[in-house]
Amino acid sequence: MQVHVLLYDAGKDSEGIHSLELSGKTVVLMFENLDDALRYAGLLEAQDFPVPSVEVIDRMEIEEFCIQAGYEVRFVESGFVPKTDEDRLLLSPPVSNKDVSNWDKQSYDNLNNENVDQADLDSKNLEDIKKRLEGLL
Repeated sequence: MQVHVLLYDAGKDSEGIHSLELSGKTVVLMFENLDDALRYAGLLEAQDFPVPSVEVIDRMEIEEFCIQAGYEVRFVESGFVPKTDEDRLLLSPPVSNKDVSNWDKQSYDNLNNENVDQADLDSKNLEDIKKRLEGLL
């Protein structure tokens, strides 16, 4: 099954996937509906956040990537109706975002707009993750 995800700098060395921090976990969104993904990207732009591109990726690939990276993945199906405040963040980004003004100059710890413990990442792992992201395209 194909899903839609939000990528920054798609195809570049600084490529990253949009994520949220929910309840202390890094969460990557997968949208079933292209229009939902495009609307979410537009809402990010309206908040003066860098505009991600919407990319189609195989659901199994993105889930595998998230598992290996230690991220949680949330599937936003067509017609999704939020039931909680946290669910609402799956359809509309939070009011405030982390600073990504140095996006293209920062290392992997900011690749997904989240802080990653550098002790967990050696250069081999970093290269492997970059290759996996490139392979998703």
